[in-house]
Amino acid sequence: MSDAEAKLYSTARMSPLSLTYYGFCLANGNYTVRLHFAEIMFTDDNTYRSLGRRLFDVYIQGKRVLKDFNIVKKAQGAGKAHTENFTASVSNSTLEIRFYWAGKGSTGIPKRSVYGPLISAISVTSDDFKPPSPPGHHKRVVLLIVVATLVILILVFCILWWRFCLKSNNSLSKEFKDLDLKTGVFTLRQIKVATNNFNISNKIGEGGFGPVYKGILWDGTMIAVKQLSSKSKQGNREFINEIGLISALQHPYLVKLYGCCVEGDQLLLVYEYLENNSLAHALFGSEEVSLQLNWATRQKICIGIAKGLAFLHEESRIKIVHRDIKATNVLLDKELNPKISDFGLAKLDEEDNTHISTRIAGT
Repeated sequence: MSDAEAKLYSTARMSPLSLTYYGFCLANGNYTVRLHFAEIMFTDDNTYRSLGRRLFDVYIQGKRVLKDFNIVKKAQGAGKAHTENFTASVSNSTLEIRFYWAGKGSTGIPKRSVYGPLISAISVTSDDFKPPSPPGHHKRVVLLIVVATLVILILVFCILWWRFCLKSNNSLSKEFKDLDLKTGVFTLRQIKVATNNFNISNKIGEGGFGPVYKGILWDGTMIAVKQLSSKSKQGNREFINEIGLISALQHPYLVKLYGCCVEGDQLLLVYEYLENNSLAHALFGSEEVSLQLNWATRQKICIGIAKGLAFLHEESRIKIVHRDIKATNVLLDKELNPKISDFGLAKLDEEDNTHISTRIAGT
């Protein structure tokens, strides 16, 4: 027995009849109760002090767990340590341990004294108790959870981005390559140089397709550049539709498409530049930008639009329905000749002959 244990069992609490211990304000649950005994009143020698006998009962939570308990017999000698372990259930936040002498054992041997219950120590531990985490452990757990959550969110974002952006771009590029274009293909660098990197001072309009910029090619040709982000699914369809249709058409009253650019997330259409903007701009713009159109000019514009539509409906090798004729989609050159533009919603008159079609129509 160690010095600490020897000190624990060197003293004891006794009672002539009963000892009761209470544990208050305990959390409900199961507890391990350990009772420490050592008989320190009797001896193992051959003197009269070895003749005494101590017998008592033990109750935990009102239930008897030991009857006629004899410390010397259980410890196999006087002055020897012995422990008894029990499981106690606490349901009302209180634990009761009682030691009771039932009138058995010695009363006057080796001398008239107290031979009731004796206990050296009691320890109670919760079976549901979890020791506190070491310093910093909680912070590490929180950090790991945060990092794991961020990694999962990044993976989900990457998967969604691949499915909806890269996949869309790859599909668009494949569809673009499958078209038999009658126009040129520009690089993004060429268009940036022409528009001074899409400088706001070169912006000449904003349509359903996206912003329109004025530019100058390396050979001095004036161009108008329509810009659309490929993240717009409807825009992707209109982009392919417009290239597929207008690239095959040449007519004085249709806007001329010089080419296009599909690079990164940029979708760009390059048209001839028309000095007088749109018919809507001329008719309904502010006083500073609107044009004073006389009746002869208005008649010329109407006839030009009609000739352009007649070409699309009847005279062209492929019959096309524009489906979005309005003042903003009619452009005017420097002589105020009209040119029909924006074929994003157009479709062939005989849809069975092509994959190019749209489900919606403009205003």
